[in-house]
Amino acid sequence: MAAVRLLLLSELLLSAYGTPWSNLTNVFVFSLNGQWTLRNSNSSIQLHSAVPGCVHTALFTCGIIKDPYIGFNDINYKWIVQDEWTYSKSFTLPSEMRHWQKVILVCEGIDTISTILLNRIPIAKTQNMFNRYTLDVTKIIKEENDIEIRFQSAVNWTEQKSTKHAYAILPDCPPKVQKGECHVNFIRKAQCSFSWDWGPSFPTQGIWKDIRIEAFNLINLNYIAYTSVFDSSQWSVVIEPVFDAVTLNILPGHVVIRIPQLQIYQSQDLSIVPGQQSYRIIVKINKNTSVDLWWPNGYGLQTGYNMTTTFHFDEYIIEKTTKIYFRTVELVEEPIDGSPGLSFYININGIPIFLKGSNWIPADSFQDRVTPDKLHNLLQSAVAANMNTLRVWGGGIYESDEFYNICDDLGIMVWQDFMFACSLYPTDDWFLDTVKEELIQQIDGTRPFIASSPTNGKETVEENWLSKNPYDNHYGDIHYYNYMTDCWNWTSYPKPRLASEYGFQSWPSFSTIRKVSAPEHWSYSSNFSGHRQHHDSGNEQMMFQASLHYKMPMNMDPLKQYYDTLYLTQVMQAQCVKLQTEFYRRSRGEIVNGEGLTMGALYWQLNDIWQAPSWSSIEYGGKWKMLHYYAKDFFAPVAASAVEDNNTLTIYGVSDLLTDCSLKLTIKVYRWDSLVPVCERVTDEFVLDASSSRVIYKESVSELLNRCGNISRQHSVVVFYLLHNGNLFGSKNWHYLSSLKDAQGLIKSNITVFISKDDAVYVFTLMSPNPAAFVWLDVWDIAGRFSDNGFLLTEEKTVVYFHAWEPTTVDELKKSLQISTIRDIYEE
Repeated sequence: MAAVRLLLLSELLLSAYGTPWSNLTNVFVFSLNGQWTLRNSNSSIQLHSAVPGCVHTALFTCGIIKDPYIGFNDINYKWIVQDEWTYSKSFTLPSEMRHWQKVILVCEGIDTISTILLNRIPIAKTQNMFNRYTLDVTKIIKEENDIEIRFQSAVNWTEQKSTKHAYAILPDCPPKVQKGECHVNFIRKAQCSFSWDWGPSFPTQGIWKDIRIEAFNLINLNYIAYTSVFDSSQWSVVIEPVFDAVTLNILPGHVVIRIPQLQIYQSQDLSIVPGQQSYRIIVKINKNTSVDLWWPNGYGLQTGYNMTTTFHFDEYIIEKTTKIYFRTVELVEEPIDGSPGLSFYININGIPIFLKGSNWIPADSFQDRVTPDKLHNLLQSAVAANMNTLRVWGGGIYESDEFYNICDDLGIMVWQDFMFACSLYPTDDWFLDTVKEELIQQIDGTRPFIASSPTNGKETVEENWLSKNPYDNHYGDIHYYNYMTDCWNWTSYPKPRLASEYGFQSWPSFSTIRKVSAPEHWSYSSNFSGHRQHHDSGNEQMMFQASLHYKMPMNMDPLKQYYDTLYLTQVMQAQCVKLQTEFYRRSRGEIVNGEGLTMGALYWQLNDIWQAPSWSSIEYGGKWKMLHYYAKDFFAPVAASAVEDNNTLTIYGVSDLLTDCSLKLTIKVYRWDSLVPVCERVTDEFVLDASSSRVIYKESVSELLNRCGNISRQHSVVVFYLLHNGNLFGSKNWHYLSSLKDAQGLIKSNITVFISKDDAVYVFTLMSPNPAAFVWLDVWDIAGRFSDNGFLLTEEKTVVYFHAWEPTTVDELKKSLQISTIRDIYEE
């Protein structure tokens, strides 16, 4: 995951084709989406295939193969990617088509190596999955037409490219544990499609985005981009259309821009030259007009303004409607008093923002299975966990317009990688040419750019783009993974300017694994468990890290043993990432030995591409892991976290609020065998400054235990939380005074649950006679999320809410519910 790659902090270019223009008199649009015929190289397999789509999903839909994600099918179905497939379609256009001045074939996404033939005439070769191909077919198109797209095997193509290349481009192949394919760095295709350490190898072939015929007279709008710009004291909107004019002379016209909420109605003359050309239109907003800004989640509203741009050319009208947002984005790299190096943080609208979030990978190996609902659910889950940033990782794809629109609506900032990851790449002309076109189609030029992630930022530039110390904590962002050092040891973590990758693996829940496995697979040591693990020694590393602080599952029932083991990996992951993230948030407000002022924590990774062990906090299918529930708390706008150093317990307060806040801190100590705290203390009121972190409480652990009845570390746990005006402010937090495997008095759970419904929310009332750690509520396949989960229970009565994403009932929830705690997974 750590890699040299291009990276852009940006929104992507908006396509002009959000809405087809078939109702406009100068443009005729004929979609080629829908049913095509698909055949393999020797025509032994022929079937119907949906477009957009790919070969794998077509074969699955027609019943020729099973779900590629089941069992060992990623290996069993390698024959599919070795074969070469052809998509074909016959279509009839209106007879008046011959009267149109220009006809183009627009391919929004071809995956990847193909030859396109129209009426048996080769018209293009494609070699970049990410590029839009616009092809002039004016002289070829007829009333009755046949189109073929003949794909080559991406695996074989890259092998040929590598063999013929003058020198090796490393790495040649992924590690064997990934069961992947070689030479992915030679092809402009999702790099993870050849395998990754969290994903399968499915180098797809197919028409993965829209494909259509466009015919037009006089002029066509190919695409259009919008950017809001703040210059000195005035906002403006920059509109950049790209026109294709079929004229011999300059075409006069004018454009009308309307933003009703801002009382904008402006008209400008245009002069369009023949051929394809981009233009720049600037709309200035009156300085006296009040403009509501877009803010990241947690900082304000995501106000947007509807804007209509209407182009007039003679009797022809082209109209485009979009939503425009007003915001400034600045990457700040400045000297820091008391520290060598430079700062590294993002200002939004002039306000420094601590980036809280995760890294996004493709939501499926087969993009035609990624629906808007699936995207919305994942992105809404990010916001529900108090995230404000997602990094779209460079080994996947440039996401859909739908993805970025949802991010705008929800207040998610996008750290956008170019699609390069963990590799060197060719510098031949053919490769650089296709990459150049790729970048032209993606870049929004108002956003800051850095050369890689991790990076030393400006220092990397000063060093001619090759850093002497790429992991220098005094500059830029860092990636940090360490699976063999105790994650509870906070001194092992780096103190960077920004942490853009870090994390620990876990397995998904049994209800998720069960969908793609068989009973003989349900063991942590099974061949299936080894096959799904694509990170070298990953399963062993999880057990090692868990063994440092928890007892291993022991149960005579093999299925229960397996279930508990999966649960334990999620306990380990959640606690490890919690402790590391809290460390980064505390580091926001301090410099220690020249390091600190950390301004971002993006753990690896948000989502899963399939059902397998990974670093994700959300399982394939949308189910929250324990980590995601923890993220909701450790990313809260105001939070308290604890650290021990030299037998001293230190509690920090952290605030992302833009105003100061008056608070008190409550500290309680519980015995593991009692719900009655052995001691309690409430501090005097203090002020936690806006956008800050600082120490709010210190006490010797020895003194703490002494005043609490001389209790031992092994018998006790510390619970603490903030109060504002006497009420709980944020979430409760806890600090373990010993490893849970050494805890004394921890009793097996005896939790009784009552489930009721209150409007659209289900209420789970938990009654317990004793404390319980890592209380996990699992309703199996019932889609939804709890208000809290994986928590430390220290109250006789605890109320948790379940937000169902699909219709369910109280009875279904009762039948499905299973409760786990850390004490329940082993016998004495």
